[in-house]
Amino acid sequence: MFLTAFLRRNRIPGRQWIGKHRRPRTVSFHAKQNMIRRLEIEAENHYWLSAPYLTAEQEYGHAAARRAAAFEAIKALSRSKFPQHRLVADQLDHLNVTKRWS
Repeated sequence: MFLTAFLRRNRIPGRQWIGKHRRPRTVSFHAKQNMIRRLEIEAENHYWLSAPYLTAEQEYGHAAARRAAAFEAIKALSRSKFPQHRLVADQLDHLNVTKRWS
């Protein structure tokens, strides 16, 4: 196989655009521009993420009140779906029509 590839001037075996021994793509001007644009965007994102808006002391526990309020809302919603308490006295109240034993 290597002799054949040598004699046929480095032919790419199989599909030429996929695989281990694929044909290298030529880099066009637009591909370079797109890559530069993506790298600039990534550098800008890195800049903004490197300088946080809040300090570590300000960030610690800053959302505790909001999270507690949201948790209370979830608890209230689950309580509203739960049926009210029923007492045995109310269940058996129909038996108190006549109290002959008293």
